[in-house]
Amino acid sequence: MQVNIFPFVGLIVSSVLILCLFLFLRKQTKQTTLKRAFSCILACLLICCIGLIAQITLSDALNIEPIYFDYFVYIGTCFLPVTFLIMSLIFVKPDQSINIKLLSICLSIVPIICLISLWTNDFHHLFYIKYSTILSQGEYGPFFYITSIYTYSLFAIGLVYLAIYSIKNIRFYFYQSLLIFLGALIPIVVNVLGLLGIFDLSIYITPICFSITILCFALSIFKFGFLKIKPIAIQKIVNRISDSYIVLDSDLTIVDFNETFLHTFHLTSSSIINKKFFDILTPNSTKEMEEIENEIISAIQRTKYNSSTVILDKYIKNIDKYFHIEINSISQGKTYLGTLLLLKDVTQHKRDLETIEKNQEILIERERLATLGQMIGGIAHNLKTPIMSISGATEGILDLVNEYKNSISDPEVTIQDHLEIAGDMEEWIHKIQSHLSYMSDVITTVKGQAVAFSDNTTFTSFTIDDFVRQVNILMKHELSKALIELEEKLEVPEDTVVKGNINSLVQVVNNIISNAIQAYDGKTGEKIILDIYKGKDNLVFKIQDFAGGLPNTVKSKLFKEMVTTKGKNGTGLGLFMSYSNIKAHFNGDIHFDSRKGKGTTFYIEIPYGSRRTEVGSRKIGIRK
Repeated sequence: MQVNIFPFVGLIVSSVLILCLFLFLRKQTKQTTLKRAFSCILACLLICCIGLIAQITLSDALNIEPIYFDYFVYIGTCFLPVTFLIMSLIFVKPDQSINIKLLSICLSIVPIICLISLWTNDFHHLFYIKYSTILSQGEYGPFFYITSIYTYSLFAIGLVYLAIYSIKNIRFYFYQSLLIFLGALIPIVVNVLGLLGIFDLSIYITPICFSITILCFALSIFKFGFLKIKPIAIQKIVNRISDSYIVLDSDLTIVDFNETFLHTFHLTSSSIINKKFFDILTPNSTKEMEEIENEIISAIQRTKYNSSTVILDKYIKNIDKYFHIEINSISQGKTYLGTLLLLKDVTQHKRDLETIEKNQEILIERERLATLGQMIGGIAHNLKTPIMSISGATEGILDLVNEYKNSISDPEVTIQDHLEIAGDMEEWIHKIQSHLSYMSDVITTVKGQAVAFSDNTTFTSFTIDDFVRQVNILMKHELSKALIELEEKLEVPEDTVVKGNINSLVQVVNNIISNAIQAYDGKTGEKIILDIYKGKDNLVFKIQDFAGGLPNTVKSKLFKEMVTTKGKNGTGLGLFMSYSNIKAHFNGDIHFDSRKGKGTTFYIEIPYGSRRTEVGSRKIGIRK
């Protein structure tokens, strides 16, 4: 058989390329399933090339029929589609478990049967009836057609997998899978055309096709990292992140995205690729959506030629979601390539904040009502005694009036008697005036506290004496009911002036005293100390009890969260609000010291300078 130089050179070139790729892959230390599958493809191709080279060079030299060289060539030919399909499956489904060994065994049954029928062809001629190196001139038996149909079917399935995956993942694997697809398709098409007699082709045209195939494979591996994990890792990472991202080109056309974006906006990849972003974002144009579109376009323009990030918080009405949008430009050097949009879905966060705000409003209102109820109880108690005293005084005055009327016509009543009656009346009137003055103080205090429920923004001046008197008036009932004594230690002058909202400070101190009363848990005869003294730079209000102290679980959260030791009877708002009041209205601070079994001491510190405090130096003493 005369050696045909053109296919012979093609076979040599293909063999060298295949061998170089095969050795390159085998020398790599880290072998992956995909690399091993690709190495098997190269091994099959190498077997085909070596067999055909031997057929061209040795058939005439050794006087051996060319068909016998096909016995070796068909080892590669029969198993090539099996390895190609397995490689395609591994490439398309890298994160799914595929039983490669079982699949390889199952797919190899038909090739093994066909090889046996070929090797025994001299006895039955079921594979070749008439052998020819010209594809269209051969006569073939049933096993040849079974082999061909099976081979092309496996190739077709593998190519379909690659084609579908390339379309779905055009962002990562388009060039890799396209090159593999074309490289595998070329020899298949050529062989089919030769078998059908459309072109008069010899079996040696296959090596030329193999050269193109190997060239495509080499480009896929070296140029686009076909066998590297990086593209797969990138895809898995961007698809698993919880935030959506989308890449737009200079025309605001979508060129890249992740799975989260598709799920968030209820889209499919085929429906948005190469589509305008705003056609997807705002399919139903409204004035509100047009404003959002204009803002995003403006932000994109601002970031085009610098590295700044523009952040927008927007509500997308058509999907009923809130988004935190970060807009950045993508550039290479000074060349603008596109824009990256990161869209963080903050809908749940917004909903949670709304729920928290509603719940806080409810809790604050409950706390206010509870405080109001407590205050009303104190008012009733505080006003009950003077009212009864005034009632008794009026009865006494009425008796004196009647006595005076009867004495007018009595000749025995002297001027001295009239003066005594007038003196008694005057004494009762003084008592009534004293009780009325006390009632006026109570009403003034209560009015100030009632106003404080709705308005804490008015800042006035008050004295320490005013403050202590209001605390006494409002806490008197609760203290007497619990049989607890409030001991007041004033280490600053009573006329010390404090600039600020007295009602806010009274509320805070009263809340701490109420907590101290409850900390005694029904014990009577105990005491609470209210000590007011001058600190280094502050006026300090110290409230000390001698109960059991605060639990460790509460200490770390006090003033930071709404915590309570009262179970379902408390909201935890009292101290939480107290801390806010002192910070906001006095620029002050609250801290505490609590020891188990010893008690708790709260320190309210108000700076001299803000809303400002004028402090004297003399010690006043103790009042009970």
